[in-house]
Formats: sequence, structure tokens, C-alpha cells
Amino acid sequence: MSSQISVVKCDSYEPVLVEQRVRQVVDLLGGITSFIKPGSTVLVKPNLLMSKEPEYGITTHPEVVRAVIHILKEINCKIIIGDGPSIWGRFIENVDEVYEITGIKKLCQEEGVELVSFDKRRMRDKYPLTVWLDKCDHLVNLPKFKTHELTLLTGAIKNLFGLVSGTYKLELHKNNFAPPEFAKTLVDIYQDARPALTIIDGILALEGDGPATSGKARQLNLLLGGADCVALDTVMAKIMGIKPQEVLTTKEAARRGLGEGQLSKIKIQGEDIEKLEIKPFVLPITSVKINRLAGPLKNIVKPLLRYYPYSLRAKCTRCGHCVNVCPKKCITLKKRGIFVDYKQCIACFCCQEACPAAAIAVKKSILAKLIGL
Repeated sequence: MSSQISVVKCDSYEPVLVEQRVRQVVDLLGGITSFIKPGSTVLVKPNLLMSKEPEYGITTHPEVVRAVIHILKEINCKIIIGDGPSIWGRFIENVDEVYEITGIKKLCQEEGVELVSFDKRRMRDKYPLTVWLDKCDHLVNLPKFKTHELTLLTGAIKNLFGLVSGTYKLELHKNNFAPPEFAKTLVDIYQDARPALTIIDGILALEGDGPATSGKARQLNLLLGGADCVALDTVMAKIMGIKPQEVLTTKEAARRGLGEGQLSKIKIQGEDIEKLEIKPFVLPITSVKINRLAGPLKNIVKPLLRYYPYSLRAKCTRCGHCVNVCPKKCITLKKRGIFVDYKQCIACFCCQEACPAAAIAVKKSILAKLIGL
């Protein structure tokens, strides 16, 4: 695997500009045939987390997907588009709504490519992943450049969690709710379903309490590409202002030898990221920040540093998505909003990720407030 990636500026989602810049991302890496065999069948997987329009910065923009489709068509590939949206989309009708609102359904109709649902799965190495992986020669991964409440960032590796179909996402969250264990799960999936090419949509990024409506859209004007997802996430972390080894998926994948996690060993084509002068991203208010404490102090105070989801009643629409996604079934819908049983809550923040109204915030323990975490 090549630890060479490309970083290219792109100032808007104007279709002609996006296609030009996506082509530049690929050409800097040696061209599309360096990754995809002509005439092959390709599964393209964007990040379609939830039914929100592209301007929210939550989902991969259709114009980035369109540019990739055009490049693949030039080498006569059969193209299939699909994703497994947020776990509240376990009901198939929600998936159709996600495809409609994110603009992907219209795009596929315009481009004449097949749009599929990840409603069927088979057990692979460790987890049941969509059967569409078996029907394709290559996987092209199109993540969004975002922060993430549980994993700190969601990029090249995390986007592959969407290959897990239906309700099994709930089981993985319930059984591996601690960040280190969930990171291992995500790396297991990456190890099994290695994308041939990944292009990260960072034209409009998301910071703060991502990866969904609680985050804040931010114009970043960048596209990143490469075959090594570990290297991509390493560079993505650097751009965000995060030490790459703080991202547990990057640390675990590099430990397994699945990619390059040391910035000094990654060859970056295109923009010099040291000269971009990007203001550090606002990071999520989560237990991930505990990792920044010094070793002995961390072991003493960590049990007292807790984060929980709570409802912003003025914003809550009582849609019930948070109730459906909760892996511990500890959220109930009341007349005035939702109620969380904190004795059962594992702080996985699935509820916040699924909330379409940004009505789930983060509650800190007293100690976390006192020491400024």
C-alpha cells in the first residue's frame, strides 16, 4: 500500500470546479487506473449519515460523488452507489428518505447509475457487512471531513462503519461502547473491507460536537485522496489541529500495520499542509479529551470524569429517533421531551448522532467542569 496522499484546494461545490479538483486529487496519485481496473464493478460509498441537505456539512456532497462517477465512467466501470445511514435508519423507508434529501437519489437518476440499499448482509471475517461488497471488484470510499463525539474524528476509517447493515450497528455500539473497544471494531471492518481509493470531502467540513446536527459547518475548502486510510486520517488530524495518535482508530490501525500513522513518513502531493494556516478545529466535548490528561492523574480522576447526553427541550420535536437508536434502550419519550435513565446510559452518543433537530447536548460531571474538560 502506498502512503502517498494528495491534498487539493477547492473553494466551492460548483460542479465544473469540483470535477476539476477531484481529477487533480486522483492525477496527483498516478491516475484512476492506479487504483481501479478498467471495466470493473465499483461500489462507491459516500457518507450519508442522515436525511439532511448537503449544506449542513453532515453528508458527502453529491457533486463530489458526481465527479468520481464521471472519472469511473471514463474507464468503463459499472458503478453502484450505496450506504448504510445512521442506525436509526434501520427501517428501510428511512434509507429512501436519506437518499432523497441528501441529493444522492437525484444524482444517480441523472447519471444513470444504480443506487442500492444495504439491507442484506453476510458474515465476513468478524462482522456482517453488506453483500454488495461481494458483488463488486473495488470499493471507493467518500467520507466527509468531520469531528465525532465518540471517535474524535470521522474520516477514512470511520466511514466504513456504514458497511454494517441494519440493527447490527446497535449491537456493536452496545457491546463495544468504550472508545478503545469501538476503535478496534472500526479497524476490524477496515481490515476486512479495504477501499481501493478514498477521497475525503472537506470543502464544507464539520467541527464541534459532530458528526451530525450538533456540529457546526465550517468552510475548509479542501479535498484529500489516497489509498492508505490510516495516512489520510493522520493528515486529516493534523489539519484539524489534533495529534494523530489521539485518534484511537489511527493508533490501532497503525499498530496492526494497516497503514502509515507517522506524518513524517507520509508523502503529501499538492498543497503543503504546513502552509495552509488553518485555525484548529473546535473539538467535541467528550470523554476523548480525558486522554490528554497526564498518565497518573488520568488513572486517578478518569472514573469521575463522565459525559452524558441530555435533551434540549426547546429544540426537541419528539420524533423518537433517539429512542429507536439507543442500544441500551434507556431513553423514553415523555410528554415534555425525552427521559434518559443514566444508570443504564453508556454514553455512546448514538442519540445525539441520530437527532435531526440538534436537540441532544452533552452533560458533564462536576469534576469535568471544574478542571475545564
